[in-house]
Amino acid sequence: MTRFAALLCFLLLLVAPGLAAAGQEPLLTLDEAIAIALRHSPLIREAEAIRDGAREEIKATRADFLPKASAQYGYARLKDEPFQRIGGTPIVVGNDDVHRWDLSLSQPLFTGFAVTSRHEMAKIGAEIRELERQQQIVTVSQDLRIAWFEALLAARLNLVAEDNVTALTAHRHDAAGFLAQGLNSRNDLLKAEASLANAIQERERARAASEIARSRLSWIMGYEIEPGRTLEDFTALTIRPLELQALYDEARRHSPVLQSYRLGLDNLDHAITLAQSGYYPTIAVTGRYEQNGSDPGAETNDYGNDHNASITLTARWDFFEWGRTGAVVAKQRYSRQALTERQREVDDQIRLAVKQAWLELQVAENSIAAAAEGRKQARENWRITNLQYQNQVITSTEVLDSRTLLSQAESNYFRALYGYRIAMAGLERALGRK
Repeated sequence: MTRFAALLCFLLLLVAPGLAAAGQEPLLTLDEAIAIALRHSPLIREAEAIRDGAREEIKATRADFLPKASAQYGYARLKDEPFQRIGGTPIVVGNDDVHRWDLSLSQPLFTGFAVTSRHEMAKIGAEIRELERQQQIVTVSQDLRIAWFEALLAARLNLVAEDNVTALTAHRHDAAGFLAQGLNSRNDLLKAEASLANAIQERERARAASEIARSRLSWIMGYEIEPGRTLEDFTALTIRPLELQALYDEARRHSPVLQSYRLGLDNLDHAITLAQSGYYPTIAVTGRYEQNGSDPGAETNDYGNDHNASITLTARWDFFEWGRTGAVVAKQRYSRQALTERQREVDDQIRLAVKQAWLELQVAENSIAAAAEGRKQARENWRITNLQYQNQVITSTEVLDSRTLLSQAESNYFRALYGYRIAMAGLERALGRK
């Protein structure tokens, strides 16, 4: 071997693994798909924007505890100089040009717990919005898992349909060969051709269903899956026993929906306190500095002091408003009662969703073993039946029945296998798991 040939072989050995890897279809894992969906979901981004707005509300209500400063400037041009008559003689007491400005600082001392209640309501509101964001994450994650396993199931059913067409094509070829040899009737060939035509139609429907399932998965992800991209498959199952009561308890503790309702009741408690603040007086202290004068700076005043300062304590109590405060308080109490009833209804709905998903898990779990055994027997039956037909022991009808049985058994097995994972995703969504 020449030196050039040896060098060429060495380079081929180096690049061969890379070429082999490049020939493989890229794999998309379920975790990658969930991460993509969480980044692109408009529902989650909307919930995040609403939550951030609620957090700003906390800052706004916190400012109500602090003193507020204000400034004011005014100018008036009088037609005549102001005067007073003393002993019948008019005496000028002011300028016809009046400039005035003031600075004030106001601090609420007591508001009937209104400021505190609004601040607590804002904090609870932000917590509720965060829980709504968490619920959207749960929904998107579990919806994607369900769509993922539905896409895998549709792909498997498409392969079953493809295998069925392949097998029936071979059977049609055998039937045509036996007919040419005069070993069977034309009726056998016609049955084989009719069954093949039906199988081709089923294959097209299965292919379309697989594309639709894949498109729905892309829609949930917010990302177009490339046609050559394969999805991570899950065939091994680890089935753990699940107690229904423990699942109920987990849903009550961790469901973002139920947590939101509990916080909503706390929020309405503060809303009742806020409404009751109308029964109390409000007390505030205000410090003010002002200047009055005839020039724009209000520094010149020939008729009085050009500046002054004051501290004012103000108490205001609206003790009669024709029952308005009482009506607002009653309204908030009724709102809390309504939310309590709604919480009970949602709790029952979640219990129902948990039980339904749990029962579907039991059905799928019990079906997997039976479907696997049926698949095994159907495969053996197809092998034997096909062999018998090759030896002209049986007719084409028995072969076609055997193939139909195998296709149904294959479909049942994959429906049970992926149905278990779909039911688990539905259960985790009801429990509030991500």
